[in-house]
Amino acid sequence: MSKISIKQLFTYPFKGLSPQIQESVYLKTGHGIPGDRAFALMYKNTTTATNDTKQIPWMKKQNFAMQNDWHALAALDCSYDATTENLTIKRKGIELLVANTNTSEGRDRISTFFTGYLAASHPSQAATNKNIKPLQLVGKYDKTRYCDREPVHISLVSQATIDNLSEIAGKQIDVRRFRPNIVIDGVSAWGEFDWIGKHLKIGSVTVEITAPINRCLNIDVNPETGERDIHLLSLLPKHFQHSQTGVVAKIISDGNITNGDLIITC
Repeated sequence: MSKISIKQLFTYPFKGLSPQIQESVYLKTGHGIPGDRAFALMYKNTTTATNDTKQIPWMKKQNFAMQNDWHALAALDCSYDATTENLTIKRKGIELLVANTNTSEGRDRISTFFTGYLAASHPSQAATNKNIKPLQLVGKYDKTRYCDREPVHISLVSQATIDNLSEIAGKQIDVRRFRPNIVIDGVSAWGEFDWIGKHLKIGSVTVEITAPINRCLNIDVNPETGERDIHLLSLLPKHFQHSQTGVVAKIISDGNITNGDLIITC
C-alpha cells in the first residue's frame, strides 16, 4: 500500500484572489488556518458600509467579489506579505499596486483598484452582482475569516482525482482551479470521498472529513489567464453524475502540518 501524504499546501489570504504556496501551516480549532481567507472585497452599500472594516464578521459569499462571478480576477498575481502587511498586485509581470492592508490609505487604495478593475471586466452570465458596486476591503490577517461556509473548515483534494479529470478533459488540469488547502498524494482518484465521516491524522493534527465540495463556475477558469477555457463544471455531471470534487474537514486538534506529512485514518 502506498503512503498517503501532503503533496502541496495552499492558503488564500484574500478571498477570491491568488493562492499562496506554503511549506507548512498551522491548523487551529474554531478557526481553520489563521490567515486563510482573512481578507475579502465586500460590495459596499448602505447596509454594509462601515468605517471599522477590520472587524466585519463572516457573511455569505454573495456579499463579496469572487472569481466565480468575475473570472478576470484570476489574471492578477496577488501576493500578501504577512510581515510587512503589504498586498502586491501584478499582471503579466507588471506591478500594478503595492498597498498596506493595515492603514486606511492602503486599504482605500486596494478598494479603489479592484472597483476600477472589475468595472473594466465582464462578469459571468450567472453572476449575482453583474452591475459593479464600489468595493470595500474588509478583514484583518489572523483575525477574520471569509470562507464560503460559516462552520470552520479546510479543504482537501487528491492529486489522482485531478489527474483523472485531466485525462477526461484531454489536457492537464491545474489543481489551483479547485482552490484547495491540501493536495494529497497516495490516494486513488475520488478516494477522498471514502473519508467522509471519518477522522484523519495529518502529521500530529486530527481532522474530521465532513462533506464533499459542490463546485461552481470557478473551476472553469484558467488560474494563469483568467479565461474560461475548460468546461469542467459541465464535464463533472456528464461523466460522474455529480458536481463535486474534494472534501472539507473540521479541525479536531491544533498543530502544524508540513509538506510530506503522512496522512492516516484513525
